[in-house]
Amino acid sequence: MVEVQALAVEKVTELARQLRVDSIRSTTEAGSGHPTSSMSAADLMAVLMTKYLRYDFERPDYAYNDRLIFSKGHACPLLYSMYKAAGAVTDKELMSLRKMGSRLEGHPVPKIIPWVDVATGSLGQGLALGVGMAINGKFLDKLDYRVWVLLGDSEMAEGSVWEALACASHYKLDNMIAILDMNRLGQRGETALGWNSAAYAERAKAFGCHVIEINGHDIAQIDNAYKAALAVTGQPVLIVAKTEKGHGIPLTANQDNWHGKPLSAEQAAEAIKILGGTSDISVKVAMPPEMPSKPQLSAGITGSGKFIVPSYSGPAATREAYGDALKALGTAYSDVVVVDAEVSNSTYSEKFAKAFLDRYFEMYIAEQLMVGVGLGLGTRGKKAFASTFAAFLSRAYDFIRMGAISRGTIKLCGSHAGCSIGADGPSQMALEDIAMMRAVHGSTVLYPSDAVSAAHLVEKMYALDGISYMRTTREKTKILYKDTDEFPIGGSKVLYSSKDDVCTLIGAGITLHECVKAYEELKSQGIHVRVIDLYSVKPIDVKTLEAAARETGTLVVVEDHWPEGGLGDAVLDAFSIKAPPARGAKLGGKDKVVPKVVKIAVREMPGSASPHELMDAAGISSPHIVATVKGLID
Repeated sequence: MVEVQALAVEKVTELARQLRVDSIRSTTEAGSGHPTSSMSAADLMAVLMTKYLRYDFERPDYAYNDRLIFSKGHACPLLYSMYKAAGAVTDKELMSLRKMGSRLEGHPVPKIIPWVDVATGSLGQGLALGVGMAINGKFLDKLDYRVWVLLGDSEMAEGSVWEALACASHYKLDNMIAILDMNRLGQRGETALGWNSAAYAERAKAFGCHVIEINGHDIAQIDNAYKAALAVTGQPVLIVAKTEKGHGIPLTANQDNWHGKPLSAEQAAEAIKILGGTSDISVKVAMPPEMPSKPQLSAGITGSGKFIVPSYSGPAATREAYGDALKALGTAYSDVVVVDAEVSNSTYSEKFAKAFLDRYFEMYIAEQLMVGVGLGLGTRGKKAFASTFAAFLSRAYDFIRMGAISRGTIKLCGSHAGCSIGADGPSQMALEDIAMMRAVHGSTVLYPSDAVSAAHLVEKMYALDGISYMRTTREKTKILYKDTDEFPIGGSKVLYSSKDDVCTLIGAGITLHECVKAYEELKSQGIHVRVIDLYSVKPIDVKTLEAAARETGTLVVVEDHWPEGGLGDAVLDAFSIKAPPARGAKLGGKDKVVPKVVKIAVREMPGSASPHELMDAAGISSPHIVATVKGLID
């Protein structure tokens, strides 16, 4: 075993060769993968792990560890080869790349691999996540760790990268160092800028970054660049490293049409011979500093540990209750952090900002950045709440989707949902957000109908892992519940019921109030209906719905949403027979009551008008509900 400790150019060069060889070996064994994208950055990573990275592989969650993000996640054969050199994985495990049951998947995934913080298979996301980690280190935990982000040049075409650079500059994140592996070649040919390092440099400088341009295969230049980067204050650093894709062997070096293609067994054998054969160099990665006996985590931030539910004496908007509850959470818990996309006076997260400015971070109009930063904060143990208009969360959906793959945690709030927002018109109306969020793996989707339930559910979100989403309403609504009422996740509220109910009305948010109005009108005509507040859309209260189906036969679902994927489809899914857990297993459900389900939803494109006019035009107001019920029983 060769022990590499100090930066000796010869030994680091040998390590870089090993990283290339192992990237070739593992991808050839797998029959797929990205060896050439790994080979271009091998020198950069060899210097980093030999001298500059501070990481205890025995304690991946240790607060003082540096964070390393492969934003170019397809280059993970290089990352896994680094783990082997650090002694974290065996050579046998390295050769299990991309195989069933292996921890080493085709793109890095957290939790499965303890040293990976975030999933980065979708390009352009790693830097935003790194910004969240850097914000945590600099402003919240006040810890001297560094965030290293390896970028590919193809992903520099993604606007999210530049959003992240601008944000890093705004917050003066000198604890974040981005390394651009400028190898010129993308998936199908040359990138937009090729090897034009000056263009990257000038653009990054314009975004407020300190830029260092180097030859990414010159060990001394790499060493000097990292050293200089650590000396920069008040700015994030971007190192623009000119490299060759497939560097090290003539077959692939700077050759097009090798992206995502492994070498054949014969080609791999020849390449490994050229690179000097296999080796087993080990690297003693530097340890991070030891935590003081009295940790300085969340320095200067305290919490009472007790959430006090806001109280309401009259009508209030659920979006305002969200802000009230955030402030109450901030008082109770020191790990609550809020990010917003410059609409805090509409989402009401400004209530938290005014009380806890040291834990509030403005992302301006950059929704994907907001979600990325929130997820990054979540990796460092923070309970991050992110809010904007529900319609604009669609811009960040890929970050949300990837957050689920990361097994990440973030609490999202979308305000101004549905056509009931009124005259702003359809561009501002989220009419697909419930479908969007329901489709996220492991997500929780909540839709409170009054301020009291909204406040309680915000507290519930605090304790949730994974992706959770709350839909809030612009308009003020009547208070339906007492401060002492409970709102468990996966529950619902039956507001009215009797043995004479001819059907069940199901609503949430603004439409629940229309259901209540319809109930009162129908009751005055001697027609009894059940009313359910479906505040938990996912998970859904199957037992209550089944009882309603059994006892009333027909379920009328009213929603301020397109008919596809919203409340109505959530109710229908509650009655579906689930797939068997194993081959040959018998499906149950013979005695399952399948109700008639009527979906009253927004079916035509709305325009600008008052909330009442729009709801009536969409057919989701109380007169339409009354007419539907009477049509069902006639």
